[in-house]
Amino acid sequence: MSKRFVHKLLLMITAFFAGYTDSSLAFEPDPFSRGPSKASPYAELSPSYNITSFMDKKAPSNSGIEKETEDIYFSADEMIDNKELQTITAVGDVNIIRQDQTLKADKVIYNQKDDIVTAVGNVSIVQADGTVVFSDYVELDDQMTKGHMTDVRIIMKDETRIAAKKFRKLANDNKVMENVVYSPCNVCQNKDPLWQIKARKVKHDAKNQDIYYNDAFLEVKGVPVFYTPFLSHPDPSVKRRSGFIAPTIGSSSYLGGYLQPRYFWNISDNEDLLFSPILSYDKGIVWDGQYRKYFYNGDIDAQGSFLYDEDKDKNRGSLFMKARYELNDFWLADADINYASDSLYLKDLSLPEKDNTWLTSRLRLQGFDNRNYASVEAYYYKLISYNLREADKTEFNRRSLNKPFVAPLISYENISDVGPYGAYTKTNMDFASIYREDDVSTQRASMINSWVLPYTSPYGEKYRLVASVKSDLYYIDDYINNENEDFTGSVGRVFPQVGLEWRLPFVRATENSRQILEPVVVAVAAPNGGNKADKIPNEDSQDIELSDANILNLDRYPGYDRNDTGSRISYGINWSTYGNILGRTSAFIAQSYKFNKDESFTESIDEDSNFTDYVGRIYAAPSEYLDLTYRFRLDKDDFDFNYSELGTSFGPQMLRGYVSYIYLQKNNSADTFYDARERKELYTSLTARLTRDWSLTIYNRQDLAYKGGSIEHGGELVYEDECLKLITDIHRYHSNDPEYEGNYEFTVSFFLKTLGGFGSK
Repeated sequence: MSKRFVHKLLLMITAFFAGYTDSSLAFEPDPFSRGPSKASPYAELSPSYNITSFMDKKAPSNSGIEKETEDIYFSADEMIDNKELQTITAVGDVNIIRQDQTLKADKVIYNQKDDIVTAVGNVSIVQADGTVVFSDYVELDDQMTKGHMTDVRIIMKDETRIAAKKFRKLANDNKVMENVVYSPCNVCQNKDPLWQIKARKVKHDAKNQDIYYNDAFLEVKGVPVFYTPFLSHPDPSVKRRSGFIAPTIGSSSYLGGYLQPRYFWNISDNEDLLFSPILSYDKGIVWDGQYRKYFYNGDIDAQGSFLYDEDKDKNRGSLFMKARYELNDFWLADADINYASDSLYLKDLSLPEKDNTWLTSRLRLQGFDNRNYASVEAYYYKLISYNLREADKTEFNRRSLNKPFVAPLISYENISDVGPYGAYTKTNMDFASIYREDDVSTQRASMINSWVLPYTSPYGEKYRLVASVKSDLYYIDDYINNENEDFTGSVGRVFPQVGLEWRLPFVRATENSRQILEPVVVAVAAPNGGNKADKIPNEDSQDIELSDANILNLDRYPGYDRNDTGSRISYGINWSTYGNILGRTSAFIAQSYKFNKDESFTESIDEDSNFTDYVGRIYAAPSEYLDLTYRFRLDKDDFDFNYSELGTSFGPQMLRGYVSYIYLQKNNSADTFYDARERKELYTSLTARLTRDWSLTIYNRQDLAYKGGSIEHGGELVYEDECLKLITDIHRYHSNDPEYEGNYEFTVSFFLKTLGGFGSK
């Protein structure tokens, strides 16, 4: 057997794959599409083929294999060398294997005179990724640059199927398929697939990277539902190109029925624009678009919308933008802009951040250098909460008209190298300027110097000693304190603290589980008083709650404006178990003893006791049927719940439930009624797997507090199989704002695998 013959066959494999791959992939621009009809003259999709069927044939005997090279194997029952016709023929169970690619055929003929290679009878080619191609007849000529096949059937690695009556590879690597059917759906004997695409002709222009269709049909269960005489799109090798993409259709209470066409403009390889206006029945045109650009050192992503609301006689709009740019190896600049024209615009159009109380915009410059970190920031706030307006209209108007501008906010942190005994120092410096036009304004400079010594004893005890001094200097303008006194001027304060943490983990291990029991004690020594609350407003430490997350912290306030005064001892127990069978469970409970009842952090919570409430958490995931997290705060006297937060999912996949509950008692230390109000909220959902393809989810979000009610409820019905996904959603959102119009929404979304889809927004 000549090497030339074997290498010609290998070239045939390569040429064949180059031809079929581009053409077959042309049918999967998206992850949903379907295939063939049995109507003549289209090729039929044979249900007997699958991705492994060719492997079920009798393996060639080892005696018939001749190793031409280290990675080429060839076998056949008989070889015929016709000197007169200048042909070499391999007959009977022909196998060629090279680098995980396999060609099988009943007969392979090489015409040396005309340089034509022909494979006849049960031709199959298997790629390394599992893709299988079948044909009855394959012929390549003109030095393997041209050729054709008949009755082509392709099973892709994801079991997507393609069939064509004829396949031709032309000059310049162009390809043409005739009478083509395509489907990613399962194909059953004597039944049409759920959906399929049929086309009289499909042509691939390799040079321009385009695919053209003539007389293309989309069929559902053999019934044509969509026809186009001509269609073109880029081939799969094109990652980005300008053009129209699938539109969005839908209906909402605010917009009515709407259509959202979308045009993608590929400005460059690293820059694009999506123009997607919403053409609505009730509100006219909503201009919408998104711009993205990637730089060598950063990126920008901006999305905005705008409309003129005739009913309200005003312009409305939104802007969401994120940008990031690396100035050099040490400095990074970024921006996060969030803006809406009014409090209801985001809800009316179901845009991001619609449930937030504030929209926060930030500009920031950060620097990183070994153990040093620095940042310069600026903040702008937009109040969009109706609940605050309802609870305290005066406070809402004050906050809305006198929104704070924070510029600049400068932070610096340095951690020293570790000393010979493991100790290190930490320095934090922070400067903030908060400006309001007709309300209190603040300029603050703070510095915290800390010394930290961690230590582990020979017996496994873990110690951590921290000593710190915090220094603050303020200039306050027009501050009215709780005594209704007005203060303007400078004020300073110095606050030292010393803390010692002790832990001792006990471990018990068996063949099937491991348990860890760890008592924790934290002692803090600090002076009483010194916050100077009559002269210093609380701008950054308002939202405080004693919880399992902060009870062991040296400083339990989130910001700088309030110092955690008073000495105390906090103690708690951590317990966890890890099992080979029962999964993981953990629990934590802690309490503090304060030496002074007027300690600032818990003054409003425990005014008449030295002991705080009990705080803790429980996490349990003993099996795949239960995942539970529970956080709580128990009254120290009667063990009533002052705070509860529960999140759990339970049940098998056939019927899975989820419950989320939060209860927060009235906070008397908050500055406004809105922040102090009692909060109770329950969210429940249930997902049922009705059949293999159908699932149903229902959910409800309920406000259990005084004058509460349903906040949101709805349901979702989903059908999903190997080639189709249908989503139907019914949703109703309740708001106590009488101006809110968009309380009801019904959406239907439809997706065809590899083809795409359309649906409601």
